[in-house]
Amino acid sequence: MPDKIKCTVSNCNFWDNQLCKASAIEVSVDGGGAMAKSDMQTQCHTFEGK
Repeated sequence: MPDKIKCTVSNCNFWDNQLCKASAIEVSVDGGGAMAKSDMQTQCHTFEGK
């Protein structure tokens, strides 16, 4: 996994000064399927609210 994954979601438990500190990241397509047509169709399932 890359050492630095940028993140601006400051209310996530894995957020640390603009970086994601989760040990693994899960991203999926909004509505299912395997292809997104834009970044707006992707979701971070790693998010965990504070």
